[in-house]
Amino acid sequence: MRLSAYFLPLLKENPAEAQIVSHRLMLRAGMIRQASAGIYSWLPLGFRVLKKIEQIVREEQDASGAQEMLMPTIQSAELWRESGRYDDYGKEMLRIRDRADREMLYGPTNEELITDIFRSVVKSYRDLPKNLYHIQWKFRDEVRPRFGVMRGREFLMKDNYSFDIDQKAARHSYNKMFVAYLRTFARMGLKAIPMRADTGPIGGDLSHEFIILADTGESAVYCDKAWLEADILAEAANVDYENDLQPFVDKWTRLYAATDEKHDPAAIPADRLVTARGIEVGHIFYFGTKYSKPMNAVVAAPDGQMVPVEMGSYGIGVSRLVGAIIEASHDENGIIWPESVAPFKVGLVNLRASDKKCTAACDELYAKLRAAQLEVLYDDRDESPGAKFATMDLIGLPWQLVVGPRGLAAGKVELKHRKTGVREELTPEAALQKLAS
Repeated sequence: MRLSAYFLPLLKENPAEAQIVSHRLMLRAGMIRQASAGIYSWLPLGFRVLKKIEQIVREEQDASGAQEMLMPTIQSAELWRESGRYDDYGKEMLRIRDRADREMLYGPTNEELITDIFRSVVKSYRDLPKNLYHIQWKFRDEVRPRFGVMRGREFLMKDNYSFDIDQKAARHSYNKMFVAYLRTFARMGLKAIPMRADTGPIGGDLSHEFIILADTGESAVYCDKAWLEADILAEAANVDYENDLQPFVDKWTRLYAATDEKHDPAAIPADRLVTARGIEVGHIFYFGTKYSKPMNAVVAAPDGQMVPVEMGSYGIGVSRLVGAIIEASHDENGIIWPESVAPFKVGLVNLRASDKKCTAACDELYAKLRAAQLEVLYDDRDESPGAKFATMDLIGLPWQLVVGPRGLAAGKVELKHRKTGVREELTPEAALQKLAS
């Protein structure tokens, strides 16, 4: 994509309404624009990142055996009355009436709807287990929406729901999601630490929050320093989901990790304790028969008795992750995207668009990068080198390939790694080879 044709409305100054780093940088980098309080339009650059994150989440859910579907944003109030949550949920739920005066709501979560779908179809233990997920927009009418996409009213979420015949099988489903979440966040360049958590309005008696460490995090967290050294992706990469996962889960929950509310200073030696700030990016729950009993989601057990299914639910804030990654990965110049979620892998910078040799070399490199199926944003604008470098640093692409008259005269281009700042002078062919590796 040529930057001269790309819709990228950059801001030079920090917006006054943006209180945290991710909100400032997402607005300045032309990723989002506010439509109303806590509701945002996703512009092309931001939307590319959102879709990259969504795809990683999808791939890891599929790998675990979960099956994708799609449920509507609007739900019937009657289902929520069956579960007993309609009146309990509070003002965060947006309640509406359709033209027939039927009570509806904009779904903040989907436990009731998925339970209704399940109970209408599944009647026997032979059809279990089942784990169904979707990636859908949610709405929660926050009293004080703030911090951009980190605490908005409308947000994109992956939520899935497991159904099992008994507690043992349900715990295996829970453990699958525990492992899948570790893999998911690690693929995004994040170290997400599972911490025991309150279940809140979802209910149940077993729950873990997945929290990433960031200097600008929303809450205090405490963990064993071994977490900082752990290579979670290497450990989880070859996990067989059909095997017993409890030893793996036990290993990662044995290391101390606690939120501020649950921290016990006596539970870990001071020389092993790390105090930091954290951002929640995922939450998993096992809540047994909290929904299946009141909604009569029952199946025939092996002995012929009708029993309520054991359930769990599992959420990842897909749109929230965009902000969370920025909070964890930025510097004074802008965003630093991990390659797996970057909107483009490389920014091709023509330092002198008026120079025919520069332009010809850049056009050739652009064609070769695209032929190699590398995602490239080509800055072909007639702007100063300083402005071009500032743009590339702000939007945070992993690599910058810089072409200027002086370098071309020596047969070289400059390749800069955004995260480390390391610059190399290479032949165009060597630079292409390195980017393609």
